[in-house]
Amino acid sequence: MVHPPGTTQSEAWLEDVPIPDVSKLVTEDDTPVDNIFSERQMSLLVASLHGGWTPMRDGAPRPFLALANVGIFANTKEPPVVPDVLLSLDVEPPADPTAKETRSYFVWEFSKFPDVVIEIVSNREGGELAQKRRRYAKYRIPNYVVYDPFHSLSETTLQAFRLAGDLYIPNRTLEFEGTGLGVTLWTGEWQRMQGTWLRWVDSQGNLLPTSEERAEAERERAEAERERAEAERERAEAERERAEAERQRASRLAEKLRALGIDPDAP
Repeated sequence: MVHPPGTTQSEAWLEDVPIPDVSKLVTEDDTPVDNIFSERQMSLLVASLHGGWTPMRDGAPRPFLALANVGIFANTKEPPVVPDVLLSLDVEPPADPTAKETRSYFVWEFSKFPDVVIEIVSNREGGELAQKRRRYAKYRIPNYVVYDPFHSLSETTLQAFRLAGDLYIPNRTLEFEGTGLGVTLWTGEWQRMQGTWLRWVDSQGNLLPTSEERAEAERERAEAERERAEAERERAEAERERAEAERQRASRLAEKLRALGIDPDAP
């Protein structure tokens, strides 16, 4: 097929994919997540995007999908590839997520591949730096992140890649062009579990907070404002008491002067 000028490789790839019949596709197999840490990590990455992040373009908000453990179907001939987390910008959430056509990330339904895919490594069986990496590159997914908290694959904890032609090359900035996002490692507590977590950051390097973190920050701000107002009230009360004490001292002095036959108000 001849594609119009300006068509990206990914768009051209998609235009050549016919819309298939998905009625017999297996989109869920009830396979459990690897471990508790992985489950918590996935929930943190998705929750922080839905916790108040609003990507913008030309002054308008951009819709997005952030999903965990959902298969990407490029066609019906290949099995899906299932990233732990995916982010896709400029796509609307499905109106009916229970419909067969929208239970998974069917690229022909969303008209694009995700912008970022993330893998959280828990063993050596997932092929995150081998077959999965090759498939994501084949699908022209611009950004790929591998977080290896247990060092199952190597001593490198965090690796990010960006697409260059048909291959991934290291992305040492950990920033994803065109998204306003990057990633970093953060040590702290999430859902009552202490650990070193992969977190999203904005273009200024600030952590994207979850809704819980936003609420806690607002609570702390309100408490600090209450304490400031209370301190100001106490300061004003202390000033009032000081002024009253000064007035009473001056009154007693005036009475003593009058007792001595001296007019305290005389010029």
